[in-house]
Amino acid sequence: MDVATRDLLIKWAETYNDPVWFKEDPIAFPTRFEERRRRGDASLQDVEVAAVFAAHFAWGRRAMIVRDCGRLFDAMDWKPYDYVMKGCYRDDPVSIHRTVKWCEVAAICGRLRQIYGERDSLESLSVEDIRCRVFGQKPDAKAPNKKINMMRRWLVRRDGSVDLGIWKDTDPDCLLIPLDVHVYDEASALGLTTRRQKDITTVLEITDTFRQIFPGDPCKGDFALFGYGISKQ
Repeated sequence: MDVATRDLLIKWAETYNDPVWFKEDPIAFPTRFEERRRRGDASLQDVEVAAVFAAHFAWGRRAMIVRDCGRLFDAMDWKPYDYVMKGCYRDDPVSIHRTVKWCEVAAICGRLRQIYGERDSLESLSVEDIRCRVFGQKPDAKAPNKKINMMRRWLVRRDGSVDLGIWKDTDPDCLLIPLDVHVYDEASALGLTTRRQKDITTVLEITDTFRQIFPGDPCKGDFALFGYGISKQ
C-alpha cells in the first residue's frame, strides 16, 4: 500500500468515526439502550439483545432497517431483555424485515433465553457460538459472519465515539472486519485484498492490513471503508 492511500484511510477513519454519521443506523438502537443503562433505566442485557437484533436486521437500506428495528422494539415494549426472558413471543410466518419473519425472531429469543439462563452476558460466546447458539445457523468455517463481527465491533471497541465498549474482557485487537458485498468492493478497490471470495480468509486478509495501519484496533478501518464509500457519492 502506498503512503497516500494509507494516509487517506487514516483520515477517513478519523473523520467518520463520529456519531453524527450513525444517527440513522442500526447501531442507534444498542446506543439508545446504552444511554438508558447509564441513567439506570436499562441493563447490559438490554444492550446486548438490542445489538443482536439490530445486527440481524442490518441488511438493505438503512432507512428500512431503522424502521423495522423500531417496529420490533415497539413490540418488545422497549424492554428487550424482559421480552426475551418472559418467553411469550409473537411466532408467525409474517415478515418483520425483508425475509426475516416473526417466527425467526421468536426462535432467536428462545435461544437467548436459554443462554441467559446459563450466564449473565453474551460476551464469553465465540463468533461460532453466536452463529450457532444465537442465530441458529449451521457451522461454517469459511463464513465471513459479517453481522456477528459488526455486533462485536459495536460492543467491544471502546474509543468513546461510535462504538459502545461495554464488553470489557475482549481485546479490540481480536475483532474482525464485518465483510459484506459493499465492504468487499471498497476494500478491493483500495487494494486491501486481491481475493475474489468473500469468505473468512478475505476477512482475515483485510483485517491484517488494517491491523498494520491501526495497531491494536483493526476495526477502526471499518470507518475508513465507510469514508471511502461516502467519498465516491
